Amino acid sequence: MFSNVTVFLFTGFLGAGKTSFLQQSLENINFCTGEPTLLLLCEEGEMEYTPKRFANTGVAIRSLESLEELTAEKLETLRQEAQASRVLIEYNGMWPRNKINEALPKEWFIFREMAFFDAKSFLAYNANLRQLVYDKLKDCDVAVFNHADGTTDKELFHKIVRGASRRADIAYQQPDGTTEYDQIVDTDPFDMSADIIEIRDDDYAVWSRDISEAPEKYDGKTVRVKCRTVLRGTEPEGEMGVGRYVMVCCENDIQFVGFICQGVQEPFLNNTWIVLTATIHLCFHSAYGRNGPVLTCCSAERCETPEHAVATFY
Repeated sequence: MFSNVTVFLFTGFLGAGKTSFLQQSLENINFCTGEPTLLLLCEEGEMEYTPKRFANTGVAIRSLESLEELTAEKLETLRQEAQASRVLIEYNGMWPRNKINEALPKEWFIFREMAFFDAKSFLAYNANLRQLVYDKLKDCDVAVFNHADGTTDKELFHKIVRGASRRADIAYQQPDGTTEYDQIVDTDPFDMSADIIEIRDDDYAVWSRDISEAPEKYDGKTVRVKCRTVLRGTEPEGEMGVGRYVMVCCENDIQFVGFICQGVQEPFLNNTWIVLTATIHLCFHSAYGRNGPVLTCCSAERCETPEHAVATFY
């Protein structure tokens, strides 16, 4: 048995270009070097593979007909039949991304993940199948947009990708076959040099993720943010929870993202909307079970419920 099996995962919807990319890759002698390879197809695409054009033999093509077949036992059986030390998976765009993680045999590891989209239909998919789009973007190493041209709104595409992943590279495949890489620089989303960092209503989701990923840069900073109170009746005097509901990818994936706030002078009822000005300190709190951002209240004033009470990334 191979000690490690390298997996290359290719996600995206039908017509996005997964098969074309894999065919070209397997025609490249630098990629298709003769290493025993299992090419696993999880959907029937519009384009068929042409194995006689592969740079080397030793590529075994197998298919999974349904999600029920996606099991560790089935995957390992197919790999052993091919005697493969690496696996290329053309994943079904309608299957949940987490299912492949659950099914991978323990010796398998995903080395590279690429998500493919048709640039001309991407915004429609994002509007109507946001959860599936987010699902493909959140773990990918590269997001590839095929059929891109001068009409592609790269700033909007960039924002949507960054709403799911801060690390994914973004590539645009032009009609002439050339590839253009995203050059938009990701700067700090907020003015970290300001005396008071203003968190606008439509930026709460971005801020909550930013402070989660890099809490140290907010240590000692003062922010002003609109949020709602969370009181359970068991808090020490002057302490409460504050936060907002955040829609991560769709209406079925809404979660409350909140923080501990101390030093509150005025009593508030539960679920009261306030404009809070507070200084952030990283310290241990039992509510987190670890070090986390604890807000010390400078001021808190009641306010109207915002137009969009649930914060989003887009």
